[in-house]
Amino acid sequence: MASGQPGSDRVGKPGNQSLTTLASLAVGAAFFSLWFWLLPGWLGFRVETGGASRWRWLAAVPSELGFAVALRCVWDFGWTGRGTPAPIAPPQRLVVVGFYRYVRNPMYVGFAAGWIGLWVVFGHANPMAIAVVLAIALAVHLFVVFYEEPTLRKKFGAEYDDYCQKVGRWWPRLRPS
Repeated sequence: MASGQPGSDRVGKPGNQSLTTLASLAVGAAFFSLWFWLLPGWLGFRVETGGASRWRWLAAVPSELGFAVALRCVWDFGWTGRGTPAPIAPPQRLVVVGFYRYVRNPMYVGFAAGWIGLWVVFGHANPMAIAVVLAIALAVHLFVVFYEEPTLRKKFGAEYDDYCQKVGRWWPRLRPS
C-alpha cells in the first residue's frame, strides 16, 4: 500500500506534515486527558493497596502497553496519514504502518487493553460499570462498522478493500501484512 509505506512519494510540503503531526498529537493529548484524568473519577475508581490488592499493580504493565499502542497510532495518523484521529480532521492518506499492519483498529484495541488493566489496578467492577463498558464497546463496534469503514472505503477505494482482506478488524495478526 503505497500511501502508508516509508519512502513513498510525499504529498504536500514537509512543513504541512509537521503541522498535521502536531495537530494529531494535540487531539490525542485531549483524548488521553479525558481517559486518564476525568473518566476514572467519574467512574469512582480508587486505589486499594492492602492485602492481595497490592498485586493488582501488575496489571499496570499491559495497561501502559495498551495506551502506548494507542499513542503510537495517534502519531501514525499525524505523520503518515497527515490528519488526526478526529473525524473532523481525518487522515489524508490510508495509514497502514506500525500497529496498523497487525490489526485495523489498534488504537481501539490499545485503549481496551489499557482500560482493562486500569480496571484491574483500581479493582472497581460493579454490574452498572460492566453494563456501561459493554454498551461503549458495542457503540465503538457499530461506529467502526457503520461509519469508519464505509468512509474509508469511499475515500481510499480498492486500497482500503485490499487492506481489509489482509488485516482483521479486531484480532491482531501474529505477522504484519
